Amino acid sequence: MSDSSPRRPYRVTFVCTGNICRSPMAEHVLRRHVEDEGLPALVDSSGTGGWHAGDPADHRTVRTLRRHGFTSDHTARKFHRGWFDDYDLVIALDAGHLRELAALARDDRDRAKIRLLRSFDPAAMAGDLDVPDPYYEDDEAFEHVMELIERAAPGILEEIRRGLKEPAA
Repeated sequence: MSDSSPRRPYRVTFVCTGNICRSPMAEHVLRRHVEDEGLPALVDSSGTGGWHAGDPADHRTVRTLRRHGFTSDHTARKFHRGWFDDYDLVIALDAGHLRELAALARDDRDRAKIRLLRSFDPAAMAGDLDVPDPYYEDDEAFEHVMELIERAAPGILEEIRRGLKEPAA
């Protein structure tokens, strides 16, 4: 006898420092790809720090997203330890975020959910998996972040498809 109840959506969150530049950009890019493919997935983002909680995305993030045809509505928030229960995949934007998330993880199950964004980019070099922080840079740096996110998106979508095929926990 099989369980006929609908599977819950696959849940992904991106995590950067203040949740105003890199992670909201990744959120909006992946959300569009998920919607375009009709995948039952929910995508959001947060930061390791809470000093920008309640703020919108950085104006350069908004400008970059809009220039590429993406939505940009966003309110920053801080990632909390208990949220590991709410997500299937927690994607860190750089090694520092990866370390902070691993320190927050309660057990191996939580740690298994954490990945670096560029680990999904087959062209990324093993020692160069950070998405650089564009906050103190110009628009070109934000464009570079967009490019890195777009390169990783197909791999993340494949991970979502794989996760959706697994039996519900």
